[in-house]
Formats: sequence, structure tokens, C-alpha cells
Amino acid sequence: MARVNFENLRIYELSEKLADKVWESVLPWDGFAKDTVGKQLVRAADSIGANIAEGSGRGSSPDYRRFLRISRGSLYETLHWLRRAYQRKLLTARQTSELRSIISELSPTLNAYCAQSRNLLRESQGLSGQTTKTKGQSPKTKVHDRITQHHQTLRRRAGE
Repeated sequence: MARVNFENLRIYELSEKLADKVWESVLPWDGFAKDTVGKQLVRAADSIGANIAEGSGRGSSPDYRRFLRISRGSLYETLHWLRRAYQRKLLTARQTSELRSIISELSPTLNAYCAQSRNLLRESQGLSGQTTKTKGQSPKTKVHDRITQHHQTLRRRAGE
């Protein structure tokens, strides 16, 4: 089965990495800690990738952008719960550092992706605000494909 575009995005890969690390960190906690801070932390971290995936499946560029912004909100919520977990001594300094390392890569990458999707959406709209027609391709698909191409170019450059 061919992979869907969102699965190949760096922001999605990083969101999965973060969610899996959060899960591993919360799993050994006692019942009360898991039931309060743990569930919130796991849900917030899982929501980052879930919103990227859901937005990718939506029928319009504005919907996609809205889900990217929701994803960014979930990233900030994850940071909040990470701080609470550390302050309550549920996470060690090492665990917190590992999670923050992923976040420090994901956050600017997600912000850049959001900005680029906004810019590409504006490009695809005429001065009247009407979406321009692209032969054989919806405007949302065109924007998504251009963002994906841009990220592939950045990844190739980083590998050089």
C-alpha cells in the first residue's frame, strides 16, 4: 500500500517520535500520576500528529491550515504538561531534555510548514480572493504537493 503524503512529512515523523517517547516515559508512572498528568501529556502529544493527518485528509486548504494550527496548539499544550511532569518529579532531567530536544526541532519545523502553507495558499488565490483553478488538481492538493516538494528539497540539502 502506498504511503499517504502526510506520513512522509518531517513534521509528522517528529510528532510520532515525540508521542512515542512521551508514551514510554509515562508508562511506568503510578496510577494517580498516569490518570492526571500522564493522560493529558499523552493526549496532547498524540494530538500533534493526529491533527496533521486529519488536516491532510480535509477537502480544502483553509481546513488543512486550521488543523496545522491546532497541531501547533497541541505542541504547546505538550510543553505545558511536560513542565508540570518535571516540576512534580514524574520525569527526570534527562527524560525532559530528550523530549525537549525533539520539541526544539519540531516547533520551528511546524511553524515554517504553517507559514509556507499560508503563503502557498495565498499564491493560489487571485487578487479577488477566489481560488484559481489548476488543471486536473485541486488547489488544496497543489498547495500540499508544493509544500511536500519544498520539504523534500530541504531534506536533500541537509543530507549533502
